[in-house]
Amino acid sequence: MFKALFPPAKTSSFAPGKFDVGRVLGTGSFGRVSFAKHKPTGALVAIKVLSKSEVIRTRQVEHVRAEAKILRDASHPFIVNFLGSSQDEASLHFVLEYVVGGEFFTHLRCAGRFSDDASRFYASEIVLALEYLHGRGVAYRDLKPENLLVDAHGHLKITDFGFAKEIGDDGRTYTLCGTPDYLAPEIIKNKGHGFAVDWWALGVIVFEMLAGYPPFYGEDPMETYRKILEQPAEFPAHFTKHARDIIRKMLQKDVSKRIGNLKNGVRDITSHAWFASVDWRATLKKKTTPPMRPRVRSADDTSNFDDYGDAPITTRDAFELTPEEQELFVDI
Repeated sequence: MFKALFPPAKTSSFAPGKFDVGRVLGTGSFGRVSFAKHKPTGALVAIKVLSKSEVIRTRQVEHVRAEAKILRDASHPFIVNFLGSSQDEASLHFVLEYVVGGEFFTHLRCAGRFSDDASRFYASEIVLALEYLHGRGVAYRDLKPENLLVDAHGHLKITDFGFAKEIGDDGRTYTLCGTPDYLAPEIIKNKGHGFAVDWWALGVIVFEMLAGYPPFYGEDPMETYRKILEQPAEFPAHFTKHARDIIRKMLQKDVSKRIGNLKNGVRDITSHAWFASVDWRATLKKKTTPPMRPRVRSADDTSNFDDYGDAPITTRDAFELTPEEQELFVDI
């Protein structure tokens, strides 16, 4: 539906004046995402606006370039649809599918924790999305509940590809990126990392869904890093035997022994006993019943998102950008 309305491209139909922009849905260090209505078609979308000056100041040009390319090329049921882009002198504008159910983090926070069955349902959708990305040579590198959206029916969509990177089949990358609670040991050690960091992060999320808190929580990032590097996860009593086993295998500190990174790849995950009840083909086709359906009053309902106010993002006058700086964004 969405890509029929908007073939992914940079065209004048995505210019800011073509949208009625509503409330802010989320913010980042150099951008924000707002709800909007496309005037020519009436389509409801989300617009990610990135301040060019902040992208340059934080040295994120290559990350933004990679984000646009990866999203433009992606097509998967559990990845947010990229619809198009445009830019003006001050900002980049990425037009995305609007996912009405809000952040998965909000629903997890409200529930406290999820059942084994519910956690397995969400984990299975994430597994399929990561399998797709890894098959295309892309490491996501920022998997966390805040970067998962819930659609009107209760299925997940991965969003925010700001740290995603194409690294190839045997590639490594060295950028320190991500959120402390979800960082794999090899990222912290800065000795190079690959696709396996995503399976580690999924292990953290599965633990968090079942427990209501992440396994290596610390009062500050340095304490969190120490726990990640030195301590094993401690499981609450209600965790099942199979849940404990797959989490241990995902939270394997030795990357060469981590599930998903072994000879059989993702098959070691999909064939694990914890996923024994999952029909993977039905999951991919969204023929499974979600354990939770968000409260949605209408297609343009934004009540499932937190209130961010006006959330201004531009901290430097756009006209201070030099022609050379503007040139950095020409092919995004």
